[in-house]
Amino acid sequence: MARKCPRGFVAIESSGTLKGNVIPKLLHRDDSRHIASTPASPGQRPPEPPSPNSAVDEVSDSWRRCLVDYHVDPRSRTSPNVVTPSELAVSTEPAVDVITQAREEIDRLYAIVRQQGYVVLLCNSEGVAIHHRGDENRAGDFKHWGIWLGGVWSECIEGTNGIGTCITEQRPVLVHRGQHYRSRHSQLTCAGAPIFDAVGRLSGVLDVSAVASEGPDRPEHLALAATIASARAVEERLFRQHFGYAWIIATMPADESLAGLLLAVDEDQRLVGADRVARSAFSIDDNCIAAGTHLSALFEYSPSVFRKRGGQDIPLPLHRTGRQEIWRVLLTPPLARSGVARNWPDAMVHARPRLSMLPYMPMPEAPEANRGGLSPAMRKRICDYIEAHSSEKISLGDLASMAGLSPNHFARAFQQSVGIPPHQYLLRRRLEHVEQMLRDTQLPLAQIAQSVGFSDQAHLARHFRRLTGMPPSLARGAAAR
Repeated sequence: MARKCPRGFVAIESSGTLKGNVIPKLLHRDDSRHIASTPASPGQRPPEPPSPNSAVDEVSDSWRRCLVDYHVDPRSRTSPNVVTPSELAVSTEPAVDVITQAREEIDRLYAIVRQQGYVVLLCNSEGVAIHHRGDENRAGDFKHWGIWLGGVWSECIEGTNGIGTCITEQRPVLVHRGQHYRSRHSQLTCAGAPIFDAVGRLSGVLDVSAVASEGPDRPEHLALAATIASARAVEERLFRQHFGYAWIIATMPADESLAGLLLAVDEDQRLVGADRVARSAFSIDDNCIAAGTHLSALFEYSPSVFRKRGGQDIPLPLHRTGRQEIWRVLLTPPLARSGVARNWPDAMVHARPRLSMLPYMPMPEAPEANRGGLSPAMRKRICDYIEAHSSEKISLGDLASMAGLSPNHFARAFQQSVGIPPHQYLLRRRLEHVEQMLRDTQLPLAQIAQSVGFSDQAHLARHFRRLTGMPPSLARGAAAR
């Protein structure tokens, strides 16, 4: 199915005739603009193109879309589309927060690439350049090529390019010279990286573009790497701004086997947010967040760390729940909700990216997961809860959530504090209630079993005999004498 172009624009129709299923055959790289289209016979798969050189192969999926879906004419010399000032205002308005959070990173990126003649473009999710940094003395040249404010770089309009193809495939893309589908753009080099918002949706693209025929040889892959790093920093700023009143967790494995990721939790340590990397790494979706998944499902930790305030970041190593992995964590307390306490400098510091610091930040020694057991107050709270709800179904996960620990961590801490595992403690309390009811009432055993939380009389009898060495009926008789 053909993809839609941005509102108000249409794809440039190819001058050739396209009937049936048509797949381009890519010829020699120097002659890659000549595309011989071979219609497939009815009921047959279209022929696969011969193996192209690696440069074109990297963007071959995009070239197929340009030919088959969009019908872009590769030989068209038409100038790039540029929106009017009023259209630019319409495109910019929904992205004001993105522009605000991206400015500092755009300035930093431009300082890196400016000597190589690059322009930095921030584009919205439809490929419209809504913010830029570049040499104003060369604005005329950049406008000629379309790499300036207001340029429209949707793939369905301009063919394969670093912005539009990045939007379509939602991944970083480097398109260098002849990798562009339209021959008019074959003098450009473009490196684009997607920017995802706080809930993992595509917000736009950060791109560096230059006229490749001018200036010294450019390290295109280094430009792409710098663009990816800057786009990730913008994502972190957006996440921290969106979840300013939550605890922000920036974390990565100690062995750096995964990229850094971001989580947000409330005062009860329940997930309220996860960036796109966290969603992928931990299989988190909107349903998990809506259900209030507890942080203990991901990490073993002491709830006391969430009682520290003062606005200072808290570095600490944490164990992944149920695993031997240690993760480096930087915990950022929430902004104060008071209008007096919260000011602009505080918000700026809070939104500052930290993920890039994680590999180099000193960390305290990783604590043992079971050190110290439960605090006296938490032990009392848990035991009181069990006492009040002993006739109900109580899961280990319920108790662990009350303590703000993972189930495994809680089980170890409870046993260290109480002397027996949680399930044995619950069973003993139920059997003590049974003994009291056998002594003080004449209720049938089946009713007693149900009232204290056993599934049936046989279930009660089995556990009662195991604990006391006699059946409940005999114990009742002994109590009556």
